[in-house]
Amino acid sequence: MTELLPNLKVNPAELPCRVIVCGDPQRARQISSLLKNGRLLAENREYHSYVGEWEGQEIAVVSHGVGAPGAAVCFEELIKGGANAIIRVGTAGSYQSHITPGSIVISTSTVRCDGLTSQLVPEGFPAVADRHIVDALNAASVSSTAEGLNIQEGMTLTLDVFYSGVIEFPHHLYKKSGVLAAEMENSALFVISALNGIKAGAILAIDGFADADLRDEYDPHTDTVAKAIEAEAIIAVNAISKVTV
Repeated sequence: MTELLPNLKVNPAELPCRVIVCGDPQRARQISSLLKNGRLLAENREYHSYVGEWEGQEIAVVSHGVGAPGAAVCFEELIKGGANAIIRVGTAGSYQSHITPGSIVISTSTVRCDGLTSQLVPEGFPAVADRHIVDALNAASVSSTAEGLNIQEGMTLTLDVFYSGVIEFPHHLYKKSGVLAAEMENSALFVISALNGIKAGAILAIDGFADADLRDEYDPHTDTVAKAIEAEAIIAVNAISKVTV
């Protein structure tokens, strides 16, 4: 009997080498509904796993929850189970005025302002997306699905904190540095994938401005944001189906 992956509770024999990951289990279910013959593999905690087909390729869709530590567990177990290419489909807060809610950002690299990766690699270790994944996402973004959307490519930033405390966020510094957006999991994905020699990338729907008052101004549930999330999911499955693994 094959041993299940400990936290995902997935049989590695059922796990394809191409995987889409996202934070929200509900979003994982929605993305899996795009696939032909999509079906549930397992549910455990925040980790909900599905599998199906897209353009002749078998693809898994797995949720990883919020934040780098829990997401890292997901990424490690996916790789242990045989994943060779992973694309994260997420949301982020914009740092730049021209990247408004409803835009899409393809991450080429991320600034490591999380705590998890500092316990995995030295301070100067970069968190970089695989260039083949970035190219595939850019190619897939040229489609009728993404028509009219503002799609940008560049640096993102990974933070652990969502709501601020007494220590100020570093938003102003990284905004001036040209970082496009902030989110909470990319650094874990990029570093863990690099350490394991697999391909990984991320595409993000912008659901607000990172330096806004999240308690008063943040509303990620608009039709504009929903359209971007739907578009990025289709871009991601198109992209990962074309990546050589």
